[in-house]
Amino acid sequence: MAWIVTPLGALLVLVILRDVFHTLWHPTRHGGLSRRVMRTVWRLSAHRGSRWRPAGLAGPLGMAGVVAVWALTVALGWALVYWPHMPEDFSYASGLTPDQHAGPVDALYVSLVTLATLGLGDIAPATGWLRVLAPLEALVGFVLLSATVAWILGVYPALARRRTLALRLSHLRRSATTTRSLDSGGGAAVLDGLASALATVTVDFMQYAESYYFHDADENTALPGQLGYALALAERAADADHPDVRLSASVLDKALEDLAVVLDERFLRTGGGPGQVFAACARDHGHPEAPDGPPRRNGRS
Repeated sequence: MAWIVTPLGALLVLVILRDVFHTLWHPTRHGGLSRRVMRTVWRLSAHRGSRWRPAGLAGPLGMAGVVAVWALTVALGWALVYWPHMPEDFSYASGLTPDQHAGPVDALYVSLVTLATLGLGDIAPATGWLRVLAPLEALVGFVLLSATVAWILGVYPALARRRTLALRLSHLRRSATTTRSLDSGGGAAVLDGLASALATVTVDFMQYAESYYFHDADENTALPGQLGYALALAERAADADHPDVRLSASVLDKALEDLAVVLDERFLRTGGGPGQVFAACARDHGHPEAPDGPPRRNGRS
């Protein structure tokens, strides 16, 4: 049995370490397990009657689920490594009968205690190679804890940047910004600032893909509902007379295209242009798109 169970346990540990690496330190689409957990929680939160998404809990619950899957799978993998070698290769505290504490539950107990770096010592590896593996598991447990803290500290600033951009777009929309008001050096500066913020948010979605699954109930801080307005703003500014405004509008348009590509390739899979992608993103987050133009005042825009 050992020649089957032990390699299986080692494989589970390696799969999780690979997923942690690609999720936190080398963000690509290879971090499949964490992405599937986040997506599953997101889809469950969309079911009728679920309050996870409106309450903004889908993202935090998804991250908690990912960490739980990582920790439990690593513990299970190491337990499968230990189990075939119990009780012969383990030492037991006085009062414990080795033959009565050599089952899979006992192996999981040893693994959890080691992973949590508790070091109780009532059941411990006694042979050479197992004595080396136990500290390695404790090291992996420490790495998982540190990685989780770093993950949280990275995601929430990314969310703040996304909400800040959404609020900035909301300010422009509610202030009745028109093509004429943008047709100046100040308008070009505004468009440049939006393009810069969009580039930052695009990188955030690439670096912290899980941030997509955080829902913002307030439409003014919900970026998915404001992206349609940003696209319309770039189109209107492209017709301005001021050359700096036209240049800035072109840069803003390219920034929106880049964001649409990232959103579509990683989350939405519409295969359409920026307008379709942003509309799909707004629907996925349960937000109506902001109107293309500014709010009307006295019947005039």
